[in-house]
Amino acid sequence: MAQKPSIPKGTRDFSPTEMAKRNYIFNTISNIFELYGFAPLETPATENLSTLMGKYGEEGDKLLFKILNSGDFLKGVDTTDKDYKKLTADICEKGLRYDLTVPFARYVVMNQNNISFPFKRYQIQPVWRADRPQRGRYREFYQCDIDVIGTQSLFCEVELVQIASAIFQKLGMDVVIKINNRKILTGIAEIIGSAEHIVDITVAIDKLDKIGLDAVNAELLEKGISQDAIQKLQPIINLKGSNQEKIDTLTTMFATSEIGKKGLEELQTVLDNVQALNLPTEVEFDVTLARGLNYYTGAIFEVKAKDVVMGSISGGGRYDDLTGIFGLKGMSGVGISFGADRIYDVLTELNLFPANINTLTQVLFINFGDAERNYCMPVLNQLRAKGIRAEMYLEPVKIKKQMTYADSKQIAWVVLAGEEEMKQQRFVLKNMQTGEQQTLSAEELVNSIH
Repeated sequence: MAQKPSIPKGTRDFSPTEMAKRNYIFNTISNIFELYGFAPLETPATENLSTLMGKYGEEGDKLLFKILNSGDFLKGVDTTDKDYKKLTADICEKGLRYDLTVPFARYVVMNQNNISFPFKRYQIQPVWRADRPQRGRYREFYQCDIDVIGTQSLFCEVELVQIASAIFQKLGMDVVIKINNRKILTGIAEIIGSAEHIVDITVAIDKLDKIGLDAVNAELLEKGISQDAIQKLQPIINLKGSNQEKIDTLTTMFATSEIGKKGLEELQTVLDNVQALNLPTEVEFDVTLARGLNYYTGAIFEVKAKDVVMGSISGGGRYDDLTGIFGLKGMSGVGISFGADRIYDVLTELNLFPANINTLTQVLFINFGDAERNYCMPVLNQLRAKGIRAEMYLEPVKIKKQMTYADSKQIAWVVLAGEEEMKQQRFVLKNMQTGEQQTLSAEELVNSIH
């Protein structure tokens, strides 16, 4: 019995049509990255588990895909009375990368003597997470990352907001860019009397959109945060008003929190500079924005589409010492990641891809036989030299079959040249959309197609 072909849950194949759309997204994003001085970089799909573990919090560690050691991976391993983490360390040395930021930090430390700082790089590569597959959430997906490392300048944050605005404007998406600061969240934890629970608070608040306020409060209580502290948190979570009104309210509340005041100062600087740019995209200070990753220390960002129910399509933030875990201390960086797969889903749902995005081949030459094919080849090559995507049908089969092929690939133009055209040194150019036909010389044909 033949094996039924399948792929792992949470992964997908992409047809040529889908790849044309994905490449449109990748090209749009990378072109804007390069406009702002970011250079391309690639790192391996696999990293040592020692590089990955402990960088994403306890929940993130659970979502790492681990790779069993080659050969007899259990040889010499005592599996009795061992917890999951210890056993994993014994039988797995490598894992698939969870994001592009930690591998980037590892790269910076390994290549610090060959890098000019501040270092601006972008990466467009797949990442893997052992998550439960659902709409907008995949186990294998692409991230499009930019990071600046080696500077504490808040102008970096301003520029990241600019870049996010430019990308989504170019893609035709109406979005809101949400911004917060981890120092503000730390300040909140201080003023409610739960500074030691900052990680638990940020992890819970980060789920607010997914599970709702009641479930967040229940999770906080479960983590050992007092009912009194949770009560004090409610008006902060429900804070309303303009960006400035929210900042003013928190300024009063943070009278006793130096780190909270520092976070507000940083946020004010970023928002003031962004406002001066008069961007066409809404930028909102969201005090509930937490971003669950442990390495963020300053500004945090998230982008959401306004017209589609979808999780964040972009996110990032400032990390003051991510390279420190690899031995390079005091190297502050900031970055943002764009989720290509979710962006694809939004563009598809809203029908925002350009009308001609599916067109790969622009011109098809009909194959009547060897002589006719040889007659057409010089013109075919001239079109390709002009950058026109053109092909010759591979076999001299019935014209109906070749025309059906052109229709199925949404090819705009078909060129026909039989015995009569060869005698007259002419070609017939057919517009497949209108059905209009012209008889042209080789030069006229080449000049007619753009």
